[in-house]
Amino acid sequence: MRAGVQPDEQRVEDARGSVHDVERRLEYGWVRAAGSGAFIVGTILAGQAVGRFGLNAIIWLNGTLLGLAAGAGALVPDRLGRPASAQPRDGRFTALFRLPGFTRMMLVAALIQGSHAFHDGFVVVHWRSVGIGDGTIGVLWSEAVAAEVLVFLLLGPALLNRLGAGGASVLAAIAGILRWGVLGETTSVVASALVEPLHGLTFALQHLACMRLIGAVVPPSMAASAQTFYGSVAVGATTAAMLLGSGLIYGQIGASGFWVMAGFCAAAIPLALSLPKSTAAGSHQNAIANG
Repeated sequence: MRAGVQPDEQRVEDARGSVHDVERRLEYGWVRAAGSGAFIVGTILAGQAVGRFGLNAIIWLNGTLLGLAAGAGALVPDRLGRPASAQPRDGRFTALFRLPGFTRMMLVAALIQGSHAFHDGFVVVHWRSVGIGDGTIGVLWSEAVAAEVLVFLLLGPALLNRLGAGGASVLAAIAGILRWGVLGETTSVVASALVEPLHGLTFALQHLACMRLIGAVVPPSMAASAQTFYGSVAVGATTAAMLLGSGLIYGQIGASGFWVMAGFCAAAIPLALSLPKSTAAGSHQNAIANG
C-alpha cells in the first residue's frame, strides 16, 4: 500500500514545488536539497536505530516521519486548485503532449536519467570485481549524493537561470558522456572520484530542468498529471527497462556498457537544443490559448 501511494504523493508535491518555483516564490532546488540532505541523515540514523532496536525500528520511524510530513503538508499553500473557469477545456492526458517542449523534455529525461541504470545496477559489482573495497565504494557513492545536494541547493538554480531548461539539459548530457566514458575506460579510484560528483549534473541539474519546464508550460491543473508521467513513465519505466537491458549488456561487454549509456546521453543533446528558450511564468497560459 505504501509503495502504491507514496510515489503519487511525491509527484503532487513536486507539482506544487515547480509551480512555486516558476512564480519565484521559492527555489525548487532548495526543497530537493533539503530532501537529499534529510536522506543522508535519515540513512545514518536508521542504521543506528536498527543496530540498537532491530528491524522493527524502521516501521516506527517511517510511520512517525510520514505523520510529520502529512502535518507539514497541511501548511503548504495550495497553488494547484483553480476555479472551474480557469481549467483547460481539454483535460485529457494527451493534452500534455501538445504543450511546447513537453514531449521532447520527457525524451531528454528518459535518455539522460535512464542512462543511470547501468551505473546504479552494476558499478558496485564492477568495482568489487577489480578489488575496490566497500569502504572506498561507500565514499564514491557519498560523493555523488553530496554533489546532488550541492547542485540542488546552490549551483543548480544559478545554472538553470543562466542556461534555461534546454541549456541545462545539454550540460547534463555532456557531463553524462564524460562520466560514463571515464567509468567505461578505467577502474582507477582517483578517476572515479573525479567523475562521480558529476552526478550533480547528470541527475540533479537535469531534474531541475524538467521541473522548470513543466512549471512553465504545464497549466497548474495538469501539473500533477505531468509529474506522474515524468516520474512513472519517462524516468521510471525507462530506467526499469534500461536496468533489464543493462544486465544483458554487462554480461556481454562488461564495463564497456558505460559507452552505451554515453550514447544515450549524446542522443539527448539535439533534443535538448530544440527545447523552448523561454521558461518564464505564464508560458503555460500562452500554450493553452494557442491550442
